Amino acid sequence: MALRGHLIKIARTRALTGGQPSRAQSVAVLGAPFSQGQKRRGVEHGPKVIRDAGLIERLSGLDYAVHDFGDLTFHYPEMDEPYMNVKFPRTVGAATKKLSGAVSRAVGAGHTLVMLGGDHSLGIGSVAGHAQQCPDLCVIWVDAHADVNTPETSPSGNLHGQPVAFMLKELRDKVRRSQVRNVEDDSSTAVPSQLYLFVHVPTQVPDLPGFSWVKPFLSCRDLVYIGLRDVDPGEYHILKNLGIQYFTMRDIDRLGIQRVTEVALDHVLARKQRPIHLSFDIDAFDPSLAPATGTPVNGGLTYREGIYITEEVHNTGLLSVMDMVEVNPVVGSTRAAVEATASLAVDVIASSLGQTREGAHGVIDEIPSTKDHVDTEQLCL
Repeated sequence: MALRGHLIKIARTRALTGGQPSRAQSVAVLGAPFSQGQKRRGVEHGPKVIRDAGLIERLSGLDYAVHDFGDLTFHYPEMDEPYMNVKFPRTVGAATKKLSGAVSRAVGAGHTLVMLGGDHSLGIGSVAGHAQQCPDLCVIWVDAHADVNTPETSPSGNLHGQPVAFMLKELRDKVRRSQVRNVEDDSSTAVPSQLYLFVHVPTQVPDLPGFSWVKPFLSCRDLVYIGLRDVDPGEYHILKNLGIQYFTMRDIDRLGIQRVTEVALDHVLARKQRPIHLSFDIDAFDPSLAPATGTPVNGGLTYREGIYITEEVHNTGLLSVMDMVEVNPVVGSTRAAVEATASLAVDVIASSLGQTREGAHGVIDEIPSTKDHVDTEQLCL
């Protein structure tokens, strides 16, 4: 079975590394303080509050060489009129292009990269930059939302709900073969009320100003979602018609997080072991755990479910880039709510990079002594 082969490879990786998954020696942290992909200001402060919650210290404690590259600076055009109901297309296009270059350089330098957002429109640039260095990558998108609306299907026009659509090769097609009912047609005696026609459906990503730099690079079979519970009608059409693998919160309730994570990893890794891009929206968690986020949806992941996902991603030894997005301190109702959300983001990142609930330990060759050369006679009364 493909799954058995996948698990054997993971076990072999652990055996070769003294029981610990292989990993890069260095981690780079890159902030992207950007909020124009949605309407709520404040998410641009996400990188700061996550750092303030102790991210760098936590990662340093995992025996990585940690390189904090600071925050990108973005240009905001004076005029950026909506296009096809899409808000701030030129601003988002320029920001994601800049992020793409920065991610590509960090991955090319050999770092495992943690990108701190900012809103999830940044995923366009983060995954695209990663793909420049690792064209065979796969993507695990942990989110309450599918973020695969096109400019034509998006109810809001906000680009943080559209990043995946810009990546998918299959959305280049202008037409889909759809079954439509034609009640006026009497030409067919076998199936008088139905015809198969090529019809235009709103699933193509049109050319937007600011986005000429990005071309589709990801196949649907190289993508999996975990945690969905708020999917728009156009997104549902895309997910179903393109056969994209996804797991809703109902699936997690029904199957359990262990089985969902196992099948998700098998889906993207069974054919080939390749770099993983983990894009994690903090709103995947239940709002009781992550209240300081812009689009909370009840019924989300528990702490244990979210950490289990990231622990298993780490156990593959294949994590290459991780996004942590949509932490918004401005919408937190209290300081405690903001701190809880930022602390949760740090826990998620750390577990993706090797922190375990057993404690973060390197390979230990012998039992450490609490104190060397203790004079036992001094202990006698």
